[in-house]
Amino acid sequence: MGVLSEIRTLIRLLPRGFDKSLEDQLTDEINRKLANKVMINVGLCLSLHDILEVGESFLFPGDGASHTKVRFRMLVFRPQMEEVLTGKIKSCSKEEFMSAWSS
Repeated sequence: MGVLSEIRTLIRLLPRGFDKSLEDQLTDEINRKLANKVMINVGLCLSLHDILEVGESFLFPGDGASHTKVRFRMLVFRPQMEEVLTGKIKSCSKEEFMSAWSS
């Protein structure tokens, strides 16, 4: 159900965050960019687990942001094929439903 997936990507860091440490900036930006999003062939990304490697940073002409290569592990919700999840519905509305899953 929940697995750690290793991901490599290029993260764009805006100048407004240059006052924070590089790791704090990367953590914030990775969670902002990927948390609660579905990645094809990966699953539903929940949150950053840890940063494994920070590569070189690049500046491109006409863009004040720093672009940093990073390798990290993300906690991902990825149910197996034909896996049955059981739970109780806590609340329901037109926009969403809340449930409590049991294992």
